[in-house]
Amino acid sequence: MNERVNTFICREDVVKAIIAIKTSRERRKISLGLSDIKMMSYAFQNYLGESSPCYNCIRLFHKPRVPFDVAVSTKEEYMDYQLKDNSILQINGTYQNDLYLDGFAQMMKDPSYCYKFYWMEAIVILISEGKTEATFSEIIDEMIARAWYTVEEYYVHLSGIGADGEIRDGLERAVIKLKAITNLPGNASRALVKSELIKHADDLRAEKMQLTHMVPYRALAGFFEKDLKADDWNSIVRIMEYARKMNERKLLPYLFEGGTGLQRTIVFNELWINMIQDNTVAILGWIQYEKLKWLQKNNPDVRSIVHKLESIDDNKKIRKLSQVHKLWDAILDLGPIKDVFNDELITKDFDYDVDHFIPWSFMMNDELWNLMPMDGNLNSSKNNLLPKWDPFFKRFASNQYRLYELIYDKEQIHKLFNACEKDNLHSLWAIRELYHPGHDETEFIKILETNMAAEYKSARLQGYGVWDYDND
Repeated sequence: MNERVNTFICREDVVKAIIAIKTSRERRKISLGLSDIKMMSYAFQNYLGESSPCYNCIRLFHKPRVPFDVAVSTKEEYMDYQLKDNSILQINGTYQNDLYLDGFAQMMKDPSYCYKFYWMEAIVILISEGKTEATFSEIIDEMIARAWYTVEEYYVHLSGIGADGEIRDGLERAVIKLKAITNLPGNASRALVKSELIKHADDLRAEKMQLTHMVPYRALAGFFEKDLKADDWNSIVRIMEYARKMNERKLLPYLFEGGTGLQRTIVFNELWINMIQDNTVAILGWIQYEKLKWLQKNNPDVRSIVHKLESIDDNKKIRKLSQVHKLWDAILDLGPIKDVFNDELITKDFDYDVDHFIPWSFMMNDELWNLMPMDGNLNSSKNNLLPKWDPFFKRFASNQYRLYELIYDKEQIHKLFNACEKDNLHSLWAIRELYHPGHDETEFIKILETNMAAEYKSARLQGYGVWDYDND
């Protein structure tokens, strides 16, 4: 396949590349708002990791605004251009082949449910692994495995909750059904999830079939022309026949071949395989970006969704607890405190853990006000659960007040507290209210309770379970 891709680094400070792709028949200008670029950088940072030299973005769906070509390769050029062109970056690039890329860009347009993103993602993953065809069952198994962490480890609803309180997204229902059958942990590997899907194929048949009803066909709507009648969408046979005819004019990414139900096979077009394999990272980044926008819209109370697409184990590298541990070490040098849960004394010689009262998987941060020293054995038992609010919050708050007292009583403790600023002191309410000098214990605990109770309630509503532990 003859192709040429022009890549430009548009900001060194967020280090990302934008690939502008155009067909050989049509030289289009692609406009990209800088707010879009900033949002993409966060999504691709999570997907590729901070060590990646650039974050690739594929944007095929913007209509031209200003016929102006610019290549921005340094931060200075970027700043100069930003001033000249009112925050609109025009990128001119070329990708020469016979593929209808506008249709491809519309494959995720106007989704009704989140599983449309997972359908696209699964296809790209399978193609990147060398697959030339796949059954509906194989694609849906990949979708369930990819949605597993988001649903079971972070309790994110893929398409929100209906007014009747029911889960709206069929893919989420399939994940929950698999969990009920197998009791797999939320951090189970994708390989293990797929293995269990094969074992329990019959039990999940209805949930998987529901996912085949429209998305495989409607995903191709961007390639279809307006002569496809509304009634035709109600007939899978007519849609498949129309797709075959349309493929003679515009090469479709895939066609429907033999088999029925979950064993229906789709065959990927060779030229599309080449394009997707050449741009896998960019396309997956685009899908992730669109998926994140959808998930955040449907989960307005859930924080840090960008980090909730992968397992907790993968995210542990972003945790920052060393300064907090030093702070508590210094406090314990001055005297022991009681473990919040078992009432045992934690001393300076005790091998304790620093853990989160409200689970890290919900908060997705290491804020000092949510951290406590605790018995490491109990920590593994608590895992990804909420402690009972009563009586454990009062005990937790008492230890927090002890820390607060020493911040303003001991210079060394104050220095260690300030050392937590970079990684553990970001919440404005904590900085401006909680840790403001002069509170007595009642005032301090009231501020802490008001803010933590809201987070605790939100976690419970999202689906986090309560740790069944008592030490009364």
